[in-house]
Amino acid sequence: MTPPATPRKRPQARPLADLIGTAMSPALAAKGFAGREIISGWSTIVGERLALRSRPLKIDWPRKRPDSDAERSEPATLVVLVESAFAPELQHAAPVLMARINAHLGWPAVGRVVLRQGPVASIAQASHGLAAPLAPALVESIETAAAAFAEPALKDAITRLGLAVSRKAARTRGAG
Repeated sequence: MTPPATPRKRPQARPLADLIGTAMSPALAAKGFAGREIISGWSTIVGERLALRSRPLKIDWPRKRPDSDAERSEPATLVVLVESAFAPELQHAAPVLMARINAHLGWPAVGRVVLRQGPVASIAQASHGLAAPLAPALVESIETAAAAFAEPALKDAITRLGLAVSRKAARTRGAG
């Protein structure tokens, strides 16, 4: 007599953030970022206004000296790309920025901020769109579709996703 077959476990759905983290790790490590915490939490760290006009480029870690304590390392230098008009504001806020980054990471990782002035990729313009606002009927239909979800965080995420897709579709139609 053969033993009864045990039901196979189906793979569980995993958050996309878990998968992106492993895929992005080599690219982030090349720029000195040990993890994606600074990149993904940039708007939380510096605030929405400055996040639209700046982005972290890389972290320069000092080389270990052979005579230094192995457990204690010097803090790193964070290089930030910032639009020219916002450079003085970000420079003035550098001590607060370092404190926020270190608090976000949970250890004194950054000891200096260096600014590089230049145009920041139009992520801000693309995500916040300078295009015409969406039609109220479209916004209402997205909110109605999202209302089917009971969990508030999921409902909010679905609404934001629907609005972002609609804005991108509107920009694509406008450009073509």
